[in-house]
Amino acid sequence: MPDQKSVEPDVVVGARVRVRRDADTTAQGVVIEDFAELTVSGESLGRDWAPVHRWAVALDDGRLVFVDDSELDVDTEARRADGD
Repeated sequence: MPDQKSVEPDVVVGARVRVRRDADTTAQGVVIEDFAELTVSGESLGRDWAPVHRWAVALDDGRLVFVDDSELDVDTEARRADGD
């Protein structure tokens, strides 16, 4: 699995986030599950395909995606709108 950056402390189940799958597009949604306990390196799995991704995110467009720390940012604009 690729190196993952440390996730900001605000990324928790229920947080509004932006998912970055490539440099040009982002999608907004809500974190619905944290699979940190299940994430392990590819070496520990004995394979390098089908890695477990840490976060399950329900996107605003209705899709469910599974992403790693490096693909996720807290949606600070949503936090400002909520008065945080």
